[in-house]
Amino acid sequence: MIAHRTCISLAVTIGFLLVAANVRAAEIGAPQNDPVLTVNGQIERTNEGDTAVFDMDMLKALPATSFRTSTIWTDDVHRFTGVALDDLLDAVGAQGRTINAIALNDYAVEIPAADAVDGGPIVAYEMDGAEMSVREKGPLWIVYPYDAKADYRTEMIYSRSIWQLDRMNIR
Repeated sequence: MIAHRTCISLAVTIGFLLVAANVRAAEIGAPQNDPVLTVNGQIERTNEGDTAVFDMDMLKALPATSFRTSTIWTDDVHRFTGVALDDLLDAVGAQGRTINAIALNDYAVEIPAADAVDGGPIVAYEMDGAEMSVREKGPLWIVYPYDAKADYRTEMIYSRSIWQLDRMNIR
């Protein structure tokens, strides 16, 4: 009788784990509009072959983070809204240590995955409540909360703040 209960408990536990794994794997739906970001490399969750493809609505469906900060590229302080880099990496199940971030014009920067911390950079899709056009450094821009601490106001961090972002390769 005890062995039978143990088997049932084990079967139920395995069932819940399989359902949870399937739900987690299915979290990235298919884009319904034009893609704005593709993520590939060392990731566990994809929606097109070995790549995770996001349209703007999919990015906006992830938890949003906003902060106000000045930048060296804009006048005044602006409110940036987007997906925290750590949340985006979690969404795709990133396993690598380096993010190769690539812009529409193929300009690329390397960002340590260790930068993706709570209260750190976001993949911004809005500035002051409006989506950013390509002319305004959009549609996506990796923005750090530069005014939050001096560590974010260095040439190294500025060099990682890629705009017109459209691809990420996790290594």
